[in-house]
Amino acid sequence: MDIAKRMKAVRQSKQISVYKLAQMSGISETHIRDLERGDRNPSFDTLSRLAEPMGITLSELFNDSEEIAYLNAAEKEMLDCFRMLPQETANRLLDFMKTLI
Repeated sequence: MDIAKRMKAVRQSKQISVYKLAQMSGISETHIRDLERGDRNPSFDTLSRLAEPMGITLSELFNDSEEIAYLNAAEKEMLDCFRMLPQETANRLLDFMKTLI
């Protein structure tokens, strides 16, 4: 897994500029660019500070699956609610959602 490529891919998929990420995280643009090029290795604190404004967890950042989807806030809330449902209700809701498509 190449953490530099993952960080850049996540940032770009969220349509966040390096400038905006620097403002949101308090980490300089130069440092972020160096990290994304692989010129520097990020500390745990740096990764935490970058992941939060991008709306992902560190586990999502380190997940090397190519099929990972980055959820926005509404999608995360929907998933959290879905996971709290009893299995039978969740299955019915899923069936209903499929009819909407």
